[in-house]
Amino acid sequence: MGGTGNHEVVMAKGMPQFTKGEIYGGMMKGFAQAFGDALTDMPTGKASEVAFGTTQTWAGVPFEFRHGATSDFPGASILIGGKAYYTHWTPAKAHVSHLQVSSPAAIDAEIAEAKKSLASGAELFIGGHGGAAKRDAVKFKIAYLKKMKEVLGNNQTAQAFMDDMKKAFPGLPGEAGLEELSKALYK
Repeated sequence: MGGTGNHEVVMAKGMPQFTKGEIYGGMMKGFAQAFGDALTDMPTGKASEVAFGTTQTWAGVPFEFRHGATSDFPGASILIGGKAYYTHWTPAKAHVSHLQVSSPAAIDAEIAEAKKSLASGAELFIGGHGGAAKRDAVKFKIAYLKKMKEVLGNNQTAQAFMDDMKKAFPGLPGEAGLEELSKALYK
């Protein structure tokens, strides 16, 4: 969750320290150099941490804080009002980014998280990256990732992986990102 300026912000346990660390802090400094004033200021006020496995109620709406994908930084998945499920990446009917999946373990982690999100009973799925999606996008994501794992296991080179993913999902948005995804998976 968040906010800017000198307001109190609420974050999942571990996130306040992570945002000040070398990886996230360095990434944000790079973004600031690249995009300047186009970025929203990072929160500077007091940060409160919410423990995983707890539910907080704000304005009468319950926010259930859950662990996110195990391959992700210490972010949370949050079930909001029992109807909306927030994750780092909104499920989409598109090729995944190398920033989301960079190893076979990350594929498994994303499948597990997607299955958890479906089991939550949520009807709407939102994320820090992407817009909003319905349950069919989550089901697609699971099928896509399972196919990706199969294609990865059947190919010895990044080029063969890219070719087979294009064949398996012709015309799927995000095809241009398959090269970076392949590089990440075939390190």
